[in-house]
Amino acid sequence: MDAFTAGLLQRIQTTESDLTRARDEGDDFLVEVEQAELDDLRRLAAEHGVEVGASRV
Repeated sequence: MDAFTAGLLQRIQTTESDLTRARDEGDDFLVEVEQAELDDLRRLAAEHGVEVGASRV
């Protein structure tokens, strides 16, 4: 796995965790921000052929 793929997958995992935390805390604004970031990261992964796997959120 190259550095780009590893970094992207790590960012996705971190963002999923942050999104879950925002939901648990009831922070609607942060949920929107984290969801947008996650959508962008998943789009980037798809554009570069990076298999993301099942989402936890």
